[in-house]
Amino acid sequence: MLSKLESVLMPLAEKIGKNKYLIAVRDGFLLSMPLLIVGSFFLLIANFPIPGWSSFWARFFGENWTSYFSKPTDATFTIMAILAVIGIGYSFAEQMNVDKLFGAAIAMVCWFLIMPYEILSGDTTVTGIPLGWVGSKGIFVGIIVAFLSVHIYAWVNKKGWVIKMPDGVPPTVSKSFSALIPAGVAVLVFFVINIVFAMTPYGDAFTFIFTILQTPLLRLGNTLPAMVIAYIFLHFFWFFGVNGGSVVGAVFNPILQTLSADNLAAFQAGQPLPNIISQQFQDLFATFGGCGSTLSLLIAMLLFCHSKRIKELGKLAFIPGVFGINEPIVFGLPIVLNPMILIPFMLVPTINIVISYVCMSIGLVPLCSGVAIPWTMPVVLSGFLATGWQGAVLQLLLLILGVFIYMPFIKMMDKQYLADEAKAAESKDDDDIDFDDLSFDDL
Repeated sequence: MLSKLESVLMPLAEKIGKNKYLIAVRDGFLLSMPLLIVGSFFLLIANFPIPGWSSFWARFFGENWTSYFSKPTDATFTIMAILAVIGIGYSFAEQMNVDKLFGAAIAMVCWFLIMPYEILSGDTTVTGIPLGWVGSKGIFVGIIVAFLSVHIYAWVNKKGWVIKMPDGVPPTVSKSFSALIPAGVAVLVFFVINIVFAMTPYGDAFTFIFTILQTPLLRLGNTLPAMVIAYIFLHFFWFFGVNGGSVVGAVFNPILQTLSADNLAAFQAGQPLPNIISQQFQDLFATFGGCGSTLSLLIAMLLFCHSKRIKELGKLAFIPGVFGINEPIVFGLPIVLNPMILIPFMLVPTINIVISYVCMSIGLVPLCSGVAIPWTMPVVLSGFLATGWQGAVLQLLLLILGVFIYMPFIKMMDKQYLADEAKAAESKDDDDIDFDDLSFDDL
C-alpha cells in the first residue's frame, strides 16, 4: 500500500516541490511559524479549559486579566496575513531573481492598496484597518497580490525600465532608484484594480473573494451530507491557506448554533434531544486538535517519523494541538499546498463525522446536550463532559484511527525530509576543511 502511494505521490510532490509559486508560499509561511507557536501558548493560558480557571486568576489580577494575554495572540494570529504577504513576497522575489526586500515591500503595499479602510462601529463607519482582513481571512487575497505584484515588478525590471545611477553612488541608494519605476507600475496596476472593485456591488477585492468562496455553502443545512460537504469545503480552503473555519463558519455556524439551542432547550425541559448535528457535535467529534483532526497527525509524527524537522515540529506543536490550536502544524509542516497531506487532511474529519453520526443515530453514544464546552477542552475529557463515557471512548477510538490514516502519508514526507537532511549533511561535510588532507609537498 505504502509503495503504491509513493509511486503516485512522490513524483507529484517532487514536481510540485520545484514549482516556484508553491516554494514561495511554503517558505513565506515559515516566517510566521515561530510567532504563531509563541502566540499559541499565550492563547492557551488565557483559555485554559479548567472550570474556575478564569475566576481564580481574576481574584489576583482583575476581571480583565485575559486581555493582557490576548495582546501577544493579537500580535501574531490577528496579523497573520501581513506576515504571510511579506514572507511570500520576499520568497517569490527570490524565485524571480529580483531584489527580495523590495519584493516583500511592494507586495505589502499593493495588498494594503486594495484593502477597504472602513470599520463598522455600531451604526457608524470609521476609518481604520479592519483586523479581519489582516488576519487569516485576508491570506488568500494576500497570496494572489504577492504573486501578481512581484511578477509586475520583475517584468518591468527585466525590461530594463529602471533608473540607473552613475558609478560611485552607494549601492543602497542605487537599488532604491532602480526600484522606483517597477514599484510605481505595480502600485498603478493595483490602484486601477481598487477602483474597478469599488465600482462593483462588492466594494472591494477582499469582500468579493470572501463572498465568492461562501456562495457554494449557502444551501447547506441540518443533514449529514450537508456537514460532510461543509467540511470538505472547509479543509479544501485551508489547503490553499484560507481559514476555512471563517469562510464556512460564516454560513454554517449560525445553523449549528440554532441546532444547539434547540438541543439545550429540550435538555432543560427533560425532553428527547432533537438534533444529532449541532455546534458541540462539530467542535467535539469532527476534529481533534484543530482542522484536519491534526492531533492524530501530531501523534503519528512523534511515533513513526525520524527526520529532525518533523520530530522537532511535532514536539513544539503537540501541546497547542492538545488544546485545539494547530496553526503551527498547518503552516509549519506545512499542510498548506502540500499534496501529500491533502488526502488524509480531508478524509480523517469526514470519517470522524460519519462514524460519530452513525453511533449517535443508533444510540451507542448520547447526543450532545447543547451545553457549551470550551473549544480548548482536550479530547476524551470534552467527550465525557458532552455525552458521558461513551463520547470519551468514541473520541479516543477516532483519534487512534486518525493516527493510522495519517501514518503512511506522513512517513512518505518523513522519507523525503530524511533524504534532504542527509544531502544537507553531506554537503556540509564536503565544505568542511580537514587539515589532515592538506599537503605541503607541492609548495
